[in-house]
Amino acid sequence: MQFKSVISVIVLAFSISACSSIDKVVYRIDVPQGNYLEAATVNQLQVGMNVQQVQYLLGTPVLIDPFNNNKWYYVFLQQKAYQTPEQRTLIVNFDKRGLVTSFDLDKPLPDESKPAINNAIIQAENTAAKRWWQFWK
Repeated sequence: MQFKSVISVIVLAFSISACSSIDKVVYRIDVPQGNYLEAATVNQLQVGMNVQQVQYLLGTPVLIDPFNNNKWYYVFLQQKAYQTPEQRTLIVNFDKRGLVTSFDLDKPLPDESKPAINNAIIQAENTAAKRWWQFWK
């Protein structure tokens, strides 16, 4: 009697631990937060632009320094599924007249013109070469 209960407890423990060891089964969406920064728009940013031009180009900043209104922070945080989150920060400095004096991007942005590694290129199959008896190919 004790032998059956010990075996059932062991089987139960193994079955519970087996379910918890499966990783990445549940689908997780990509979560972008903050100002979406693209390489094309950041490349258009130039020294000498005024506040309205920067806001039109990049949008409203996530943070304006409360002690220095002439420093804007654009923060972009993106977490793709089970990967570690990637944060990029763009700091735009203005002078007293409201013109851009400098800007600094902490990490380079990915180039959107290049296809991503995980994107598959789907090509149309040549259906003329297939015959009805070769449906498995």
